Amino acid sequence: MKNMPTVHLDIHVVTNAKQSEVVSKDGSHWRVRLAAKPVEGAANDALVELIAEEFGVAKSLVEIKRGHHSRNKQVIVVVPDS
Repeated sequence: MKNMPTVHLDIHVVTNAKQSEVVSKDGSHWRVRLAAKPVEGAANDALVELIAEEFGVAKSLVEIKRGHHSRNKQVIVVVPDS
């Protein structure tokens, strides 16, 4: 994975929503709603899954760098060359 292009995102997360969805994208600043509760990492797992779906990559290529216990998170996505 070294030397692969990455995308850095600043994401504001709202949990306990009716459904998981990306609400808005403004460059690298995103707002998302997650159906998961912020208990035992469930919301973080749901965020990784949602971001992986958005980029069409495996969940293993999405990493939360900062904000594991916060609504504001910094996420890095590795985007493999196609």
